[in-house]
Amino acid sequence: MNINSSKVRKEDLGNNYVSGYNYNPIRQEEIVLEGSFKKENSIKSMAIQKVNRTLRNFLLLLVLASFAGYYFAMTSEFNLNNLSHQISTLNDENAELENDLNKLKSLRNVDTRVSQSNLLQKAGQVMQVSAVGTVAPEAKKIKVSSTFDWAIGY
Repeated sequence: MNINSSKVRKEDLGNNYVSGYNYNPIRQEEIVLEGSFKKENSIKSMAIQKVNRTLRNFLLLLVLASFAGYYFAMTSEFNLNNLSHQISTLNDENAELENDLNKLKSLRNVDTRVSQSNLLQKAGQVMQVSAVGTVAPEAKKIKVSSTFDWAIGY
């Protein structure tokens, strides 16, 4: 009987043979599965993986929340800039309208002052004047000399 070999048969063990893995660790009659399999994880490593997965999901949730907050902040800033532009445009138009109103008020004030002081009055009656004959004045004639005196110099 050879117990140190890798293949042990039932006959070799005799009456001491008890079925089960705990009592027969040497028994390897034939390999059924071959390949590289994942090692069994310990409880500590499984707990660490679970904590890491939970923290990863929480961090992902925070990143998505920060993106949503950034989006809403940018849309609010865009709306505020748009409103600020509209306000400045309205202020400029308001200033122009106030200037026009001040001009109209000043013209109305001048008109009311003139009408109060009676500086401009309508003619009570129309005078007719007979036509006066006019004579055009004579134009002065300039004498032109036929000789020209030359000057020597520069």
